Amino acid sequence: MFRALVNNKILNVILSISYILAIIALVAMFGFGFPIEYKLYINVFFIVLLFIGIFRTILKYVHFKEKIIPRVINFDIISILFILYCIVVQITDYSWFFVSKYLQIAIVLKLIREIATPNLNFKRSVITPPQLFIFSFIILVFGGACLLMLPKATHHPISFLDALFTATSAVCVTGLTTVDTYVTYTPVGHFILMMLIQAGGLGILTFAGYIAYFFKGNSSYENQIALGSIANNDSLSEVFSFVKKIIYLTFGIELVGAVLIYISLAPYNIGIFDKIFFSIFHSVSAFCNAGFSTLPSGLMNKGFVHNYGFQSVLITLIFLGGIGFPILINILRYFDYLIRKLISILIHKKNNRKNWVFTLSSKVNLITSLVILFVSTIILFFEEYYSTLAPHQGFGKFISALFIAMTPRTAGFNNIDFAQLQFSSILLVILLMWIGASPASTGGGIKTSTFAIAILNFINIARGKNKIEIYKRELNPINVQKAFATMTLSFLVIGIGIFLITKFDNDLHLIDVAFEAFSAYSTVGLSLNLTPTLSDPSKIVVITMMFIGRVSMITILMAFFKKTVSSNYRYPTDDILI
Repeated sequence: MFRALVNNKILNVILSISYILAIIALVAMFGFGFPIEYKLYINVFFIVLLFIGIFRTILKYVHFKEKIIPRVINFDIISILFILYCIVVQITDYSWFFVSKYLQIAIVLKLIREIATPNLNFKRSVITPPQLFIFSFIILVFGGACLLMLPKATHHPISFLDALFTATSAVCVTGLTTVDTYVTYTPVGHFILMMLIQAGGLGILTFAGYIAYFFKGNSSYENQIALGSIANNDSLSEVFSFVKKIIYLTFGIELVGAVLIYISLAPYNIGIFDKIFFSIFHSVSAFCNAGFSTLPSGLMNKGFVHNYGFQSVLITLIFLGGIGFPILINILRYFDYLIRKLISILIHKKNNRKNWVFTLSSKVNLITSLVILFVSTIILFFEEYYSTLAPHQGFGKFISALFIAMTPRTAGFNNIDFAQLQFSSILLVILLMWIGASPASTGGGIKTSTFAIAILNFINIARGKNKIEIYKRELNPINVQKAFATMTLSFLVIGIGIFLITKFDNDLHLIDVAFEAFSAYSTVGLSLNLTPTLSDPSKIVVITMMFIGRVSMITILMAFFKKTVSSNYRYPTDDILI
């Protein structure tokens, strides 16, 4: 009887429809609001759905003897107890004509358990990993645009194009916007933006993949290949471990960042809840290299432009988000190695040397990032000392220069008006935006590894060498091919973007358009005050560039070109005059 009840197709269809209706009801309440007379029915619907969900969960363990996975059963027990508590609070403390936050949280928790137990049946014959990656971003962008148009998300109605522009900018962690974030969006809109930034920074499939693994405990071979491709990890045995580390690192760093930002807000007379949300929003925005701010005029706000503690926290978060998750994990592994080595020396009197703790990729990207940051900070410090840095004094000048050098690395925050920079500084910022962050990070650009490989290749050609050797390793030739393909495609897309924008808005200055194009493609978010003045066709061009920059042109080409099987034969070599 129970088996027939649980496995009944009609019942499952009804429940699936009910879950969809519950999501619609939550979105409607969140974005529109319900007349009070309808809230009685919503309350009854939510409570009945919660009890059905609890009943089915208990049946799985009691009657069907479902395989017990400790983390899953712990989640189920805690969630059931919490849901029951929320139902009791709703019934005893609130009117039936008011849907409390407790009940809303409970229904969200149950939906996560019932719907987000994904059976990610990925079939490479139907859709390839690059296609899956691209489609996930498209869905996220258009879904985010619809959410941003909700009446409760904005202070005044906005066009769908402006909502799409903002959603694309948030999901692609860019920061460009055609409307003032502070003036246009309500706290609800700011919350939606934060969720889009988080989902876009990590990738919605990363969350889905981990949730699937969390509840199922295993995954198919093809699913692992798909997630490995998306997470830039070729080791199938480590895919879910890597994804788990990414999620834990992200939330851990963002939490610490939010706490530090909260501390930096001590001098300000802000309500505690506003202060908490402000801290979380800016921590997420900084680590994900998004560049969105809820402040009037952004970080140029008079009350924050001299808050160097706040800026220092943002700099750290931007750097950690931009160096890439493999490097972050590698750094943690290195510190673990140093601690173990120290303990071994002190206790066991042994020095267990371990070579190659840092991978070649980590070394190259970390050193390149630090060198670029150091050189650009020094240049900008002296270039802007008597210009944009003039309002700052002493150590504040250095922090501000460091912030200006860091934010083009795809972060997009601006504590100064970039339109007031020296022309030479603007050119340097364009170069920094083009280089961008490190691979497998929340940032964009051609990546630091690509830039490093290009420099090493130039040196090799000058020295007459036909292979790149670094740190006693020979670089795989395919890396050189990918690096120069990435650089070429970036110039192609940026060039086409500049051409189209100047075509649609022919009264604009070339340097302003070029700055905007590089910023959009590299998902930076800086602007010479050009974005709000763009025409609708130019906005569409910028939207397209932000999207291409986030998913990468190579991924798009891989998505729509059939992979060729390598042949065993080779043609005779020949030369082309270069």
